[in-house]
Amino acid sequence: MTTAQRLPMADSPARAEAKSAIYRLAAVAFGHPLPETQQAFEDGSFYQALDSAWQAVTGRPWPCQPASADFVELESGYIRVFHHGRQGKPQVALVAGEYSELLDGIARPTFMLNVQAFYKYFGLKAALGDEGRTEEPDHLSTMLEFMAVLTHLEAQSLAQRKEPDAYRRAQRDFLKRCLVPLLEVIQKQVARETNLMLDATLIRLIEDLPEWARNQLVELEARIGPYDEKTKDAASKGRALDQNLWN
Repeated sequence: MTTAQRLPMADSPARAEAKSAIYRLAAVAFGHPLPETQQAFEDGSFYQALDSAWQAVTGRPWPCQPASADFVELESGYIRVFHHGRQGKPQVALVAGEYSELLDGIARPTFMLNVQAFYKYFGLKAALGDEGRTEEPDHLSTMLEFMAVLTHLEAQSLAQRKEPDAYRRAQRDFLKRCLVPLLEVIQKQVARETNLMLDATLIRLIEDLPEWARNQLVELEARIGPYDEKTKDAASKGRALDQNLWN
């Protein structure tokens, strides 16, 4: 039995919050680096937080990685790989719309609308990111932050003994349609590159997150049923999914 085929673990508010922490920490890691990011990598506080959450969800420790030598190395590596490392283009894009295989024949504006529809349904919008620019809705960091919100809302529902399935359905659909495909294509792109001058923590997250996210999808489908392909069909016809999908 492969890891992705294991039966789901019993859930709890604490475990749902741990899932939220993993998504939130990963979102921070894949956002544009700040000096505070380097400090957290150096002093081990990022690792301690992620390892604690990772063990709470998976029962396994998360391997500790060495930090970049300094902030300049962290930021320059991030920019070189994810922004304009080769002829002004990223070596590895963190934005889903840059991958034609993820668009699946849909025009990018329609794809963006369908991603934004998830956020809009829960009253969210992309925050201001680096240098005051609005974050792209299909950026990996934005998607991870959205999953952090959904799992936090799930944890609150469980703690209040309320029905959490609306948040679980949204997680399942977003993982299936958006996040898992993006994580997988990033992982494949990184595997094709050589001599990536990228922080070791980011490389390890790129290696580990796709399988972890697939496992979350397996758990969700075991609890609330499989993903409905009608949702994808609606998106492929160019209709933003702003109807009542999860309640």
